[in-house]
Amino acid sequence: MDGSSASNAQGKGIIMNVARSFNNWRRYRQTVAELGRMSTRELHDLGIDRGDIHNVARAAVVR
Repeated sequence: MDGSSASNAQGKGIIMNVARSFNNWRRYRQTVAELGRMSTRELHDLGIDRGDIHNVARAAVVR
């Protein structure tokens, strides 16, 4: 691989990393919003405390 090809590959890797991070952030925010709209009873039925919403959303993105 010449210098130009290596530079292109590195640039594409950075772009993919930014895109992946953005998509993870969007999924996290969407999960927080959806869980936040649920009643305490609905959350309890799922085994989630209201205070754990951010942790649950973070764990969902990491998978």
